[in-house]
Amino acid sequence: MDFDVTSGQSGWRHAVGHGPDGVLRQFRTGPYTFETGGHLPEIVIGYETWGELNQDASNAVLLEHALTGDTHVARGDSDTAGWWDGFVGPGKTIDTDRFFVVAPNLLGGCYGTTGPSTPDETGRPLGSRFPFTTIRDGVRVEARLADALGIRRWHTVIGGSMGGARALEWAAEYPDRVRNCVVIAACAESTAEQIAFAQIQTQSIRLDPGFRGGDYYGAADPDGTPAPGPVQGLGIARRLAHITYRSEPEMDVRFGRQAQHTEDPFGSAGYDRGRYQVESYLDHQASKLVGRFDANSYIVLTEALMSHDVGRGRGGAQAALSGLSGVRFFVAAVDSDRLYWPEQSERLARLLPGTETVHYITSPIGHDGFLTDIEQLGEPLRAEIFA
Repeated sequence: MDFDVTSGQSGWRHAVGHGPDGVLRQFRTGPYTFETGGHLPEIVIGYETWGELNQDASNAVLLEHALTGDTHVARGDSDTAGWWDGFVGPGKTIDTDRFFVVAPNLLGGCYGTTGPSTPDETGRPLGSRFPFTTIRDGVRVEARLADALGIRRWHTVIGGSMGGARALEWAAEYPDRVRNCVVIAACAESTAEQIAFAQIQTQSIRLDPGFRGGDYYGAADPDGTPAPGPVQGLGIARRLAHITYRSEPEMDVRFGRQAQHTEDPFGSAGYDRGRYQVESYLDHQASKLVGRFDANSYIVLTEALMSHDVGRGRGGAQAALSGLSGVRFFVAAVDSDRLYWPEQSERLARLLPGTETVHYITSPIGHDGFLTDIEQLGEPLRAEIFA
């Protein structure tokens, strides 16, 4: 079944259905009213697929990206490597010769799905008018994509970090539509510390003079030159976030107190001193994100993750999860994670029916181990989920 989803974005395919692997497409889902009451007359969801859906649609895998991730999980027929390239593809743990993999961009994002940078019917970006969004909103919109693809029940929903929160919300919101749920480096609800880290990041962007209340698109400086937007605030947000994604021992071994090449941290009596290597590293991470991500989307998605609470409106986490006996769960953690502590995964496993084991990724780098060392989960996933 194909649907007309013309979007005006050149180079993207515009039909729900099968196409080249790893190529971004879009689907118009119609109007949507958000949990908190906001409304948009049209929601477009960007997504990529790999493999072929079988006749009874029983081989579909939903793969959920993390906060600043995108839909491009694996290279497929494209020229660009994906962020889980060693994990998804022909003959790999998620074998695209066997499974039909779907990776949607979360509602509010900036990789093909409707978000703050999306223009309204007059051509003006939504900006500050984009509604407050929850993880649950994103899952409900993704269910529309599943309907359009002809997928009644996912073989597996899998994700790490914010993707893990999305996977868990899928199981709670649509338990009859999820056979297996894989939650990696995530927890049942965002903790006070996670919310605190997130609040500093969103405030860093909002307090940047270039933010202009969220309506910085097309803005100009007094001399008429295009304004860059809140790039400094977004860069600070990324620096803080990246510290939580990595472990202290990894940064100490990797950088220590070393100066950055010819720079001298003691080289000036004023503010213009040289940098330590770790400072240069954070500057580089900030520059990379600023070059590819929208600041408003960063706020929207960060606050959606702050809202994550699988027990909200369901009588608490224990009540929400204990009844999900029809879903088989696989919980994994990174042993050096200091953002989503392993203890939080252990608690999640205790709340889930029939889930006694937490599988561990052993990595020195911290939370980002769910990206860099995901193949450690290959053997148990093939045994328990993708047999």
